[in-house]
Amino acid sequence: MGAYGVIIQDNALLLTRWTESGVPRWTLPGGGLELGEDAAAGAVREIYEETGYTANLSRLLGVDSKHIPAEHRLRGTRPLHALRVIYEASITGGELTHELNGSTDEARWVPLDEVPSLERLDLVDVGLRLYFARLP
Repeated sequence: MGAYGVIIQDNALLLTRWTESGVPRWTLPGGGLELGEDAAAGAVREIYEETGYTANLSRLLGVDSKHIPAEHRLRGTRPLHALRVIYEASITGGELTHELNGSTDEARWVPLDEVPSLERLDLVDVGLRLYFARLP
């Protein structure tokens, strides 16, 4: 299970570049929960680790359920069922930095109109769809 933040500021989306697949792809800041960790606390921790920013979660956007067949996994021989808890978040402090020795290597503000042209994980599209579906 993982927890992630959709953070939009000045018409730009905060993204991190996931490198564990060997083919870097942009994704939402966030990641796997530690044993016994609450999803909201995990999202805040992961956002900080990957971007250098402290964040406030304003609302739960949704939970995405994804099944990955064994033959499509990078590692392992069993299928994976991933649950991704996605929050709307805002920056409360910190400074943009890149994660060292982690699953991501870069954090960047990307103008919303440039997101469709990026090599990205489907999580970005899921998060944006949930975010914009909830706007008044």
